[in-house]
Amino acid sequence: MKTIWELDFYSRPILDENLKKTWEILICESPLDINANCDRLFRYSRFCSSTQVNSGQLRSAISEAISQAPNPPTQIRFFRRQMNNMIVKSCKELGIVAQPSRRTMTLRRWLEEREKEVYPQEPGYQESAATSASVQYDVAIAQPLPDAILGQKWAFVTLEAQAFAEMPEWDIAFQESFPLTSFGLSETTPIPGIILFSPRAIPMAGWMSGLELGFLKASDDETSQLLLETGVSDRWILSNLNTPELLKEGRRFEQAKANSQGIHFIAIQSDPNSESFAGFWLMQELNM
Repeated sequence: MKTIWELDFYSRPILDENLKKTWEILICESPLDINANCDRLFRYSRFCSSTQVNSGQLRSAISEAISQAPNPPTQIRFFRRQMNNMIVKSCKELGIVAQPSRRTMTLRRWLEEREKEVYPQEPGYQESAATSASVQYDVAIAQPLPDAILGQKWAFVTLEAQAFAEMPEWDIAFQESFPLTSFGLSETTPIPGIILFSPRAIPMAGWMSGLELGFLKASDDETSQLLLETGVSDRWILSNLNTPELLKEGRRFEQAKANSQGIHFIAIQSDPNSESFAGFWLMQELNM
């Protein structure tokens, strides 16, 4: 079974004795299924000075984390593009794949928790600088999906949160999810999503599983498109929302996402009558 870690290496709102910002390396394990116990997932942290911000320090921290973890990572995700070269270099030297990703929900929640409960207790804390989780992304031009994996049909759908308790019993070829229990959603909260239908469902799901799935976005601007955001800036056009009814459905989808803390899903099936999924991914749009 694969193990994926999420990593952040960045300055924190804490000044050291030389009035320089303290840096921190955070590593946490990604929950990959709906029943994952978040309290038992691996976590690691290390503070360091601004003079120690280099790939050697990061490589040392990752090595130490591996020595402490129950399972070594097969992949490490990170969301800060400005740290790309250092993170990729350190991971490569350890034989680990490093992947820029917006699928770092656990890390983001941990950062928010530390900004409220940990950093304010440290000597040198600077409240005005407590924005460790913020990052800016370039908006890329949306690209059409490759012809070989285009779906023939698609539909907006919703499932109540309680329905995902049965997800381990579903027949799914490619998937990734996370537990909903830590979000405080009621059992009847509608979780919005889309289902893509294609006779090439398995190849399509296989291709999609190789992406770092971020989130779905029903744009309500001059383009009016249903977009799949991947990596840290890639965008794919799933469909044009080119009728009044599709525009209304897109707006309802976005409203449902807002009501479910950004949680939604994308699924792939061979046809509407299929009882299995070629792919199913639970996602969350994060406020980056």
